[in-house]
Amino acid sequence: MTASSHPKRGADVLHDPVLNKGTAFTDAERDALGLRGLLPPRVMSQDEQLARILPGVRGKDSPIEQYSYLVALHDRNVTLFYRLVMDHLEELMPVLYTPTVGQACQEFGRIFRRSRGMYVTADDRGRVAEVLENWPVDDVRMIVVTDGERILGLGDLGANGMGIPIGKLTLYTACAGISPHQCLPITIDVGTDNTDLRESHAYLGLRQPRLRGPAYDELLDEFVEAVQKRFPLTCLQFEDFGNHNAFALLERWRDRICTFNDDIQGTAAVALAGLYSSSRLTGTPLKDMRLLFLGAGEAGIGIGDLVVEALVEEGVPLEVARKQCWFVDSKGLVVQSRTDLQEHKQRYAHDHAPVADLLAAVEELKPHAIIGVSGTPATFTAQVLAAMARNHARPVVLALSNPTSKAECTALQAYQGTDGRAIFASGSPFAPVTYKGKTHVPGQGNNSYIFPGVGLGVIVSESTRVTDEMFAAAAKTLAEMVTQDDLDMGRIFPSLSRIREVSAAIAIEVATIAFERGLARCERPADLAAAVAAAMYEPNYTSAI
Repeated sequence: MTASSHPKRGADVLHDPVLNKGTAFTDAERDALGLRGLLPPRVMSQDEQLARILPGVRGKDSPIEQYSYLVALHDRNVTLFYRLVMDHLEELMPVLYTPTVGQACQEFGRIFRRSRGMYVTADDRGRVAEVLENWPVDDVRMIVVTDGERILGLGDLGANGMGIPIGKLTLYTACAGISPHQCLPITIDVGTDNTDLRESHAYLGLRQPRLRGPAYDELLDEFVEAVQKRFPLTCLQFEDFGNHNAFALLERWRDRICTFNDDIQGTAAVALAGLYSSSRLTGTPLKDMRLLFLGAGEAGIGIGDLVVEALVEEGVPLEVARKQCWFVDSKGLVVQSRTDLQEHKQRYAHDHAPVADLLAAVEELKPHAIIGVSGTPATFTAQVLAAMARNHARPVVLALSNPTSKAECTALQAYQGTDGRAIFASGSPFAPVTYKGKTHVPGQGNNSYIFPGVGLGVIVSESTRVTDEMFAAAAKTLAEMVTQDDLDMGRIFPSLSRIREVSAAIAIEVATIAFERGLARCERPADLAAAVAAAMYEPNYTSAI
């Protein structure tokens, strides 16, 4: 685009975060775009800009202040923001997503400066399509949407839940190179039942109780149908809905549109990958593992379902596969004799005497792995961990609840409670632990290993669906990328420094499935790996004239 045809000039260029390069505008660009005098005279390279701002991030007093600093950078200069994040992903991911994003949602009203994404509200019933027309970009390929009812393990945060779609889409770009211009965060504000939040002077959402029942369902139907018309090639990811709505929305739409629920399916894939990897340390293959879940909501049932699918693919009969997965909820072991079970739990209600709590279930069932997805902290107690260690030489302990404050146990507790023998991974990051002279590097079972690559594969193939087969393939691919060096240090996931490599490999597998199953809306490229690589956004400045 030449200067004469550029739609913006002068201060308008500097105020557009997509166009703005700040001090990196060259002398020629400054003259052509009317920027002379509007910037300090020194022309800096992108690397010089990074060297200037990185100390500013590191100099903040707390992660939430770092988060605010990074959000402000994004609001000024999208390209520089993503260059910084990609170059320092291991350092900045915990700031931009779990665990800090939970606090960011709680304090969303305080730190809000500039709107990102879209809000569809209960008051927009009957005109959702009209609202979506206001988004200025037509070629949206990835939408993350929440209604804010179950934000991480923090509960109902209403419109403040917007921090989750924003953070998730940041990772789509940083981890898999999906162009930020093709990403759209959306919050469906139907009110909140969090009265403290609703009455807060800083709350930015509707000040009313949650819309529920048929009116809610009608709004969501209208929203999904409007999305299909406005953005026909988009993948719609549901995020942090309450259990009932999450399962219902997935079942309603999964076979009709390109959609998935990361809490159910993404968590399942990363957990399955962790189980595959742990089997290389324990010597027990997945088909011989007995799994015990603490928590029978979206994440737990999602993991169970994907494990069962993987076992059936290996030739294990369906009912046998289901009996390898046991669940403990707030009322004890999920068994057939209970009359209080929701529908999604019933397929895992096995014929067994009632068991009151997790410890008793561990002692009774002797599981190879315990998987925490309860959102209830400190539930993998010393007694539970000791029981796991008595039953198995290398017990698998996955404390996957987020944020860190909700983890079922810490890495230190896991290693101490099992005399250093646990194979441990968590949802939020924990630092390495030295126990009895050996340093253990805990893996982080972060969904960002899975969903960015899945999204990239869907975009490259223009798939009409996101299937469980794709998530199972993503899990296998992730597990295969765990090196022996990773395992030797106790880590059952690859280093986050390899996340773009992981995402590209997963994208190739996902796109392959889309093409082979007739789900793709474009022709298969002759070199799929090259097509995936070419689709990955790199945040480098280009000439503005």
